[in-house]
Amino acid sequence: MGWSERDVPDQTGRTVVVTGASAGLGLENTRALAAAGARVVMATRNATKTAAAADRVRRAVPGAVLEQVDLDLADLASVQHAAAVIADRHDRIDVLIANAGLMATPESRTVDGFELQLGVNHIGHAAFVAALLPLLDRADDPRVVVISSEMHRVGRIDLDDLHWDRRRYQRWLAYGQSKLANLLYVRELSRRCEAAASPITVAAAHPGYAATELQTKGPSMQGGLSGRWMDAANNVLNAIIAQPAAEGALPQLFAAVAPGVVSGSYWGPQGLRGMRGAPGPAGRSSAAKDERVARELFDRTEAMTGVSHDLPA
Repeated sequence: MGWSERDVPDQTGRTVVVTGASAGLGLENTRALAAAGARVVMATRNATKTAAAADRVRRAVPGAVLEQVDLDLADLASVQHAAAVIADRHDRIDVLIANAGLMATPESRTVDGFELQLGVNHIGHAAFVAALLPLLDRADDPRVVVISSEMHRVGRIDLDDLHWDRRRYQRWLAYGQSKLANLLYVRELSRRCEAAASPITVAAAHPGYAATELQTKGPSMQGGLSGRWMDAANNVLNAIIAQPAAEGALPQLFAAVAPGVVSGSYWGPQGLRGMRGAPGPAGRSSAAKDERVARELFDRTEAMTGVSHDLPA
């Protein structure tokens, strides 16, 4: 038997922020952490949808302590406002799970002009993490968990064209670039936390193939015949191959709470070529181990967001 929700340590007195907490993996993390006694801050874009999701959690976990904070990762002003609200409510954060994301969307831009998938999956989350580092640094065993994907293997970081201004846009390669960026970010932030002697553990996780809204959100944004075909195909694959969202959420839950998680580590399902099963160490592409690109992408991300990852000396 592998690691499961039954192995989650008592989280009483701990505060966890989960982005994208209103559905899928984020909702499952919210439920499991609330059941273990944590106060969960649901950082989400749709307050109405989140209220309904919170009601579901409270029915499953009577007495669950939940909060909601408006967060649109495609808008840096919203990111900063959400971080300010959390800082006003809490003097520390124990765990931040950067879970929200988009996959294979049509070409589009964030409010600030970034390619949408990179902007939401990587840049918006990086700005959010940076703004909350001081609160994390005050906690005992603080952790940042960033959700990547095995699709990082098809990604390539083009530092001269991060937002597909010159290349012909390809939504799957753009998604792969954003997920590779997640792993490079974890690598560099982990290195910087260690250099600053910060107690923050930074880890990455991927869900394998889990049945969530992620597979259908991109096609629904695309529209047209091809979008409907992709939506139908994904629904079939979800029914036949995918593991339930609660199981897909285990690797990120493990990275967030399991004892002995090492900073810079990467976790994912161990069965069916990493698509399903109990969590364990996950492999990465050679591109995800490139220290030079990790450092340069990190610096450029700070420049794009205007937010520095300041850590106490």
